[in-house]
Amino acid sequence: MAKKPKPISDTLKAAIKGSGLTHYALAKVAGVTAGQLDRFMSGERDLRLGTAGQLAAALGLELRTL
Repeated sequence: MAKKPKPISDTLKAAIKGSGLTHYALAKVAGVTAGQLDRFMSGERDLRLGTAGQLAAALGLELRTL
């Protein structure tokens, strides 16, 4: 049985937590609002794909298909 891939949101949240950046600093680098990032991290909202891509790029990650 193939292992199910981890949701991208889990990967992003782990990368954000491990980045050592404040939400404000990361949001500024990624070009999103700190509020968007805070709501995503708290589980209050999901991210649009474009926003996830911006955060991934700011963290040095790449979104790609399997």
